[in-house]
Amino acid sequence: MLSDFSKNISCSVQLEIDLAATSRGLGNYDAEFGHLENAHVLGQESTYWHVKVHVLMAFWAVRNKQPKELLGQLFRIVGAGTKTVFGFVPQGNTGGANVSPFKPMPINPKHQAIISNAKGGV
Repeated sequence: MLSDFSKNISCSVQLEIDLAATSRGLGNYDAEFGHLENAHVLGQESTYWHVKVHVLMAFWAVRNKQPKELLGQLFRIVGAGTKTVFGFVPQGNTGGANVSPFKPMPINPKHQAIISNAKGGV
């Protein structure tokens, strides 16, 4: 069962996932990963979306022959699946292996507004 936040944020996260797929189809793999990073920032407080985005990032790593990214994503999938429910997420973290999985990062104001709205205007 999805939480209210998971349901409320789903359209925004799915839009970024769809944009990632479009970028992949155009052969723009950097833009694809950038959209997955946006999806991560938006959905990381939802266990469902957090895990799903890390799985998509792992698939990106496989397709793009990026072993470091793949190992980082496998570690993050476990963390997302076991820690998100307890609120252990570094706000704003983009989710790639190029940043510490524990490092909070600034959130784009546009993304912050979407997240706040999904939380019911909090």
